[in-house]
Amino acid sequence: MSEEHRTGARRPRLVLAALLAVTLAVLLPATGAAAAGHQATPRPTVVLVHGAWADGSSWTAVGDRLRRAGYPVRIPPNPLRNLTTDGQTIADFLATLSGPIVLVGHSYGGAVITQAATGNPNVKALVYEDAFAPDQGEQIFPLAGADSALNVDPATVFDFVPYPGAPAGDVDLYLKQETFLGPFAAGLPRPKALSLYAAQRPLALSAGFTPAGVPAWKTIPSWYVLGTQDQIITPEAQRFMAERAGSRITEVRAGHLALITKADVVARVIAQAAAATS
Repeated sequence: MSEEHRTGARRPRLVLAALLAVTLAVLLPATGAAAAGHQATPRPTVVLVHGAWADGSSWTAVGDRLRRAGYPVRIPPNPLRNLTTDGQTIADFLATLSGPIVLVGHSYGGAVITQAATGNPNVKALVYEDAFAPDQGEQIFPLAGADSALNVDPATVFDFVPYPGAPAGDVDLYLKQETFLGPFAAGLPRPKALSLYAAQRPLALSAGFTPAGVPAWKTIPSWYVLGTQDQIITPEAQRFMAERAGSRITEVRAGHLALITKADVVARVIAQAAAATS
């Protein structure tokens, strides 16, 4: 073969190589920048806030699922003393975290996150689980619903226990065993319910009647897991609060402790909220 023929045979390959080099030079920096940008966006930290007559262990099943899915999870203690100071306690905790936050509350914890998130730009989503979502000036106990198991003679559902330094007339409220095992822990095996009953943390009476502050749900997107068999915060009361807040509602056939009995569903809703922040 002549040199001319050999040169002609090489020319298409040389042109193709040149085009490939130019294409890679254009695409690779963009791809690298996109990857760097993706890596620079951290997964939001999920902060789980427990409610009354419970502690952080009530979130164990949900927290484990979220961690396995790759989310950082924190479960700070909720003092259960006063809605204003409880909200400030969680707000102070949130202030120590960097990056985006998904803030989740169960039961009374919902009222606490409603206050704690206000004014914090890192909180990108709120998730309520069988929870109170009060508006400014509202009190917790009246929001539980007309048919709530708590909306009866308090002496029939609570044990009253004094505590040091209590304001005049204030006491700690413990759920009586029949109330805890029945309406509160409905759907749990009795041995598990008895274990939780024994370890319950009380709510101060005054906390249930502290007017709520400015609600974060007016400025932060929210999700709501609504237990259709809840006897503590009735489904009707939950729906009213969720719709008022503009929450995306997921109904689950469960009682007040869906975070334990339906942990898969609750974790999935939290993950949906987290995904929406990116």
